[in-house]
Amino acid sequence: MHKSTLKRRIDKVCVSLACINLLELEKALTQMTSEGLVTEKDETVQLTEQGRKLGLEWESLLLKKDPILEIVAGLVDGSITGVVVTLSAFIAALETRTIIFAALLTLSAVAITNFSSFLLGGITEDLADIMTLQNLMKYSLNDIPDKAERDKSLMLVQRLFTVLDKEIHRSNLIAAIICGTTTFVAGIFPIAAYILLLNESPLNLVVSLAIVGTVVGVFLVRYRSKKTRVNWKITLIETAVIVTIASIASLLLGGIA
Repeated sequence: MHKSTLKRRIDKVCVSLACINLLELEKALTQMTSEGLVTEKDETVQLTEQGRKLGLEWESLLLKKDPILEIVAGLVDGSITGVVVTLSAFIAALETRTIIFAALLTLSAVAITNFSSFLLGGITEDLADIMTLQNLMKYSLNDIPDKAERDKSLMLVQRLFTVLDKEIHRSNLIAAIICGTTTFVAGIFPIAAYILLLNESPLNLVVSLAIVGTVVGVFLVRYRSKKTRVNWKITLIETAVIVTIASIASLLLGGIA
């Protein structure tokens, strides 16, 4: 990126107020170059691999753009719903129309609940975290002895978090959509397989549970293992135990009801 373009973007964050001049920008870029975060050539600046990774870490921390919880919750809730619906339909020997009605009603309810919960809960949690981080940064900046520099830094932080507030609402909306969609998709496939093979009982139940096992045992375990950097065998056991207990509890509660 050209340095003048970078300066304009910073000014945009400051809402056209001259919060950082070119000399300060040059000093900051020089320091970042010495730390191996950027490289400078003529009037352009480019992130290094280390700088790119650090930028992604900050983006993930501030904007929560990595939907880890949403995907995990969607896969787990959708899989459990698929297991409960198919086993309930098999045990009660329900007709096709009844299974379709129950499946759509249950899956839609779980998906919409996940959507609304993650949207409202995510925004609330992220804004609370951002406010805490903002207060900590302001407290740290209050130690700057030069009043002019201190006021400028505090103003920049205030503008920055105003931009982050808008981005957080947008990222949480996307995260909620991802969670709701993942929940519905993870649950609809095993149920659809059960309905399509309804005349081939108990093959339909075996195929349906195999799909759930694949989603939980491969996609979910691999995703969790990659994000937590924990051996997949440990993650597999942990995930299988939790999904099994939740499924059994749901079936028992449904039987009592």
